[in-house]
Amino acid sequence: MTETTTTLPVAGGSLDVRAGGHNGPALVFVHYWGGSADTWNGVIGHLPPGQATVRFDQRGWGASQALPGPYHLDQLADDLARVVETSVSGPFVLVGHSMGGKVSQLVAARRPARLAGLVLVAPAPPQPPATVTEEYRKGLSHAYDSAETVQHALDHVLTAAPLPKTVRDTAVRDSLAAGAEARHEWPLRGIAQDITRAARDIEVPVTVLAAENDVVEPPRVLRDHLLPYVPQATLTTIPDAGHLLPAEVPGAVATALGDFLTAIQR
Repeated sequence: MTETTTTLPVAGGSLDVRAGGHNGPALVFVHYWGGSADTWNGVIGHLPPGQATVRFDQRGWGASQALPGPYHLDQLADDLARVVETSVSGPFVLVGHSMGGKVSQLVAARRPARLAGLVLVAPAPPQPPATVTEEYRKGLSHAYDSAETVQHALDHVLTAAPLPKTVRDTAVRDSLAAGAEARHEWPLRGIAQDITRAARDIEVPVTVLAAENDVVEPPRVLRDHLLPYVPQATLTTIPDAGHLLPAEVPGAVATALGDFLTAIQR
């Protein structure tokens, strides 16, 4: 799919926003903590020709690593809202993975015009589970300290099966491509932020993609800590996959997106 890149002014600098296709609703992709716009390469490659897409590196990550903070969830949500306002002209669907799922929930709760739906891919739930202790968060904050710690996280936490070498190399590169402040904001604070009040304001159709072997956000956690606050959401568990669904099973994610688009257009 051919994409064009535009520069979007935001607080403190600018974001590079990649857009492609023309058939809507547009899919607006929001990556995980440690990812980038390239996290979605495989998924976009499996979408039908012409499907409209928008993606970008969140503040502090990838090509946006030089953008100054703050890097908290509200700032990331403001950035995403700005991307939508300026880069999408028709109806759109937010597609958020992990941390990007929590950011997407906050934006969906603002009920932006033309929002047609929300797809949450192994998302961080609005209510943090009891396992997100201070000790857990401090340990998590060191997951991307070095190439060695990133590789350990990929092998023992983030994936259920080995990634193709090019995909793995991209994941390692992206996880290291952030300054300390941006890298630490999510594990030390964002992951523990309770956004259940906002989540209750989401009105559009929502589908949640859980991974059968996800040890970060297991299906049971999403059932207990997300579905009660977004009652219109439906949950689908994808077998034989871990937390990095877009990298591990991009075809399955693309198929689920196509099914969702068909359902909301129907």
